[in-house]
Amino acid sequence: MKRIRGRHHRAGSGPSRSSNAQTPLNRNHVFDSNGPDLRVRGTAQQLFEKYLQLGRDATGTGDRILAEAYFQHAEHYFRILNAMNQAAEKSQQERTERQQQRQRAYEDRREPRGERSEEEQPSQEQDAEHNAERSSEDDQDHRTAEVEAD
Repeated sequence: MKRIRGRHHRAGSGPSRSSNAQTPLNRNHVFDSNGPDLRVRGTAQQLFEKYLQLGRDATGTGDRILAEAYFQHAEHYFRILNAMNQAAEKSQQERTERQQQRQRAYEDRREPRGERSEEEQPSQEQDAEHNAERSSEDDQDHRTAEVEAD
């Protein structure tokens, strides 16, 4: 049997890799950039700085068109950096919220049943009033019991 060669010999198995699929980017993701006149490889931050510097150099030599092309490439990687930063902030915020929810759930489980939390605990004045009411009720019960015994 002849061996199948080519790109699509495993059709249907594994994740599809269409050109429109966006891979989640991180700060260490390496890009291959085909600039106006050269190929540059590096992270979004490195490419942004490189194209910015190339644009400044081209401006200094008087080539406004090449400088504009470099600045457009720099802007592209600047937008990628902003998107990565926003995604990182959102991820951090979600992580913090999940951690707070886990902490609250842990504290709810740790609180013994039948006991109140500090916010629910009666104040010392409320506690004293309650004890005074109980002692007066107990005294009343004792007097009633003595009268019934006579």
